[in-house]
Amino acid sequence: MGREPGALTLSEDDRRVLAMWAADCAERTLPLFEAEAPGDPRPREAIDGGRAFARGEMRIGPVRALAIAAHAAAREVGDPAAVAAARAAGHAAATAHLASHARGVPAYAAKARGLAAPDDSTAVADEVKWALEHASRAVRDVLRRLPAPDRPAGVLGAVIANLHEAVTAGG
Repeated sequence: MGREPGALTLSEDDRRVLAMWAADCAERTLPLFEAEAPGDPRPREAIDGGRAFARGEMRIGPVRALAIAAHAAAREVGDPAAVAAARAAGHAAATAHLASHARGVPAYAAKARGLAAPDDSTAVADEVKWALEHASRAVRDVLRRLPAPDRPAGVLGAVIANLHEAVTAGG
């Protein structure tokens, strides 16, 4: 059974709403990447591009290229927390192209936070809580329209499933 066309992309206006929130979520863990690769601007540029898209200042194509660059930066850095932070930035920018990428941002940010603080049993949950608390009514309304995620796998899948459950329950 396939998903209906456009179910994951939604409208450009919807993606703009999500892009600003996604950029805010990704930026929280950006220092984890920059500490490992201080000369690599690609994840920061992806976050900035996502915000520019949200403001209507950048088109989808250039923002998509910034997302790809942030994911390349993730492949090149060795520290797992830095990798997850760069992935959060890449997903934030990729939201311009595909709305469902927005759910990956708090998931990767939470993973980054958990990897950076392995002795803090609340690090992942605290990051997800922050993302939910900073999701405006408009962000939650758009997230609710995304289809339920596929089977959760690992930390990322669990966070995405929990996020979806929280916004569809009105939380």
